Amino acid sequence: MLSLQLPGPLEIGAAARTTVAGAESNVAVALARLGHRAAWAGRVGADEPGRLVLRTLRAEGVDVSAAATDAAAPTGAMLRERRVADLARVHYWRADSAAARTTPEHLAPALAEGARILHLTGITAALGPGPLAAVRAAAHHAHTHGWTVTLDVNHRARLWDTDEAAHALRPLLRYVDILIASDDELPLVAGGPDDTEAARVEALLAAGPREVVVKRGAGGAEHHGPDAVSHAVPALDVPVRDTVGAGDAFCAGYLSGLLDTLGPEARLARATALGAFAVASAGDWEGLPHRDELALLDAVPGSAIR
Repeated sequence: MLSLQLPGPLEIGAAARTTVAGAESNVAVALARLGHRAAWAGRVGADEPGRLVLRTLRAEGVDVSAAATDAAAPTGAMLRERRVADLARVHYWRADSAAARTTPEHLAPALAEGARILHLTGITAALGPGPLAAVRAAAHHAHTHGWTVTLDVNHRARLWDTDEAAHALRPLLRYVDILIASDDELPLVAGGPDDTEAARVEALLAAGPREVVVKRGAGGAEHHGPDAVSHAVPALDVPVRDTVGAGDAFCAGYLSGLLDTLGPEARLARATALGAFAVASAGDWEGLPHRDELALLDAVPGSAIR
């Protein structure tokens, strides 16, 4: 999407920072910066915002050869305003956008290229019947061909309500290998209204995923696997500038650790490190590290690296 970011409330004369953003593209950029091969498949309008999206992803080393443009629909957009203190409010213009017109056929060229990991989010599934069908078809294809399928629930209440999200996402679990969700998103994908978190995790592991990763924001993260062994790591203590995009950075860090064949705890540590980079920087992805910068947060606060 085109992303307009305001340092304060939306008002006459407010200056906006222009950039691009999107859950899956944020993850792709983060992985590319860490030296992994990453491709983004999606649709943008045949307009200047769409060209900006594709130029930016190419410049970050993301393969967009399977991305497409739609001459009959615009590129989606979002506006983020810092409403008061550190509270951000996000507005979306995605209905009838090029991305909202995605169908399974549009993803066929990307799927034909093959991959080790297919990363999906609930945001694309929320854009309409066509995108949801595309997400389901992609998950089925990847599962059938032996890829690792990861799903970040990434619920956005301004795109769909909890009942719609649960009805759409739960059938996907049979294809998912790694389920990533914040603790408040777990009820969307498992259990009933009165179930404990432990019961929801157990239900998820029985439904298809072999790993469940729970994000807790400032409380760190946990990993649950089929061997009933859990791993937990704390969040890094950093000054918070912008929390939007932290979940995508977390996912990218976890996937990077998976690609590097790290164990669960080390994967969580890399995930929380990327989340810390995200919240300590302005923008969804602009402050994310390259591989040789992963250890920067180990330095003493206020240090100058010379």
